[in-house]
Amino acid sequence: MTGSMGLGWGLKPRRRRQRGAWLRRLLSLTVVCCLLWLVGFGWFLAIVAGERPITPMPRADGIVVLTGGADRVKAGLELLVAGAAPRLLISGAGVGTYLGDFTPRDGINATAEAASISLGHRATTTRGNARETARWVVRHAMTSLIVVTADYHMPRALLELHRQMPGVTLLAEPVRPPAMAHLDRWRSLRLLAAEFGKYVLVRFRLGGFAAHHIEAHL
Repeated sequence: MTGSMGLGWGLKPRRRRQRGAWLRRLLSLTVVCCLLWLVGFGWFLAIVAGERPITPMPRADGIVVLTGGADRVKAGLELLVAGAAPRLLISGAGVGTYLGDFTPRDGINATAEAASISLGHRATTTRGNARETARWVVRHAMTSLIVVTADYHMPRALLELHRQMPGVTLLAEPVRPPAMAHLDRWRSLRLLAAEFGKYVLVRFRLGGFAAHHIEAHL
């Protein structure tokens, strides 16, 4: 009986040591993951802060606007009117949306260009935008495309578009929304952190999870 009790007391310190070692490993892993996230987020911030429109913008076969933020459609229409490309797709316009719903608000009369403008009604996510755009590009045999979206959304958008159209040259036309006017403010940082999380999911091909569990289109 005494031997059995001694054996039991001997096991308890061993279990405590094992539990302590496991907790230390978990803590170390958590710290490493946090550091990697901070480094990656810093890189992402630098990319977004450095986003600038290409000047002058080379002529392309088409322009795609990914809807969901201020001034994107206006920027795309301006490029079309300026002759940057002969065709424009407004992707993610939503069912029941018409060209007239955009042009009065954006201060551009695109009636004369209506024949050159297509509206995509199906896409509700960035991946959906990419698929919708790919079908349009194939239909018109395009090899180059100007992509118009918010600057913070551009890295993820280009990644999704490139995967759907690996042979098409993508030219970025980033639009800086009002929310990104001050990148050091809490609201902007929170939005950027959320977008970085979505970018990481897409980078590691977990975009389906993002589309179903978080807001995947900004």
